[in-house]
Amino acid sequence: MPAELDADLARKVLDAQPFSRLLGARIAAFGDGAATLELDIRDEHRQQNGFVHGGVLSYAADNAITFAAGSALGPAVLTAGFSIQYVRPAVGAVLRARATVVHAGRRQAVVRCDLFCVDTDGTEGTEGTETLCAVAQGTVLNSA
Repeated sequence: MPAELDADLARKVLDAQPFSRLLGARIAAFGDGAATLELDIRDEHRQQNGFVHGGVLSYAADNAITFAAGSALGPAVLTAGFSIQYVRPAVGAVLRARATVVHAGRRQAVVRCDLFCVDTDGTEGTEGTETLCAVAQGTVLNSA
């Protein structure tokens, strides 16, 4: 039986990643084979045309996929590989990566991740409109 990875531990693990802190990533939801990672889009996240850089999208997909798998396999997990398809240019105020385990065995999980840009109107407490900007799928291994 794998050790439990709860939301508090997941947030501590994310905060222990210097690159995640640099990007300002946070775990917005976690558990039951799913994880949602978010970051506020800043100018430093953009490429020359003003869109969120593909590397930032890939980072968000990779981490959301791994955290979702960790909720099913336990905390000792590593990404074995993933692919990403960019659907449309990423613009908005928030990048949201929502990952869900498609299948989990004892030692590996296959996870799908949808990435959205959220356009907010600046009103506190409003959710904003999600626009799909990329989709990813990955395989995560239990490294214990």
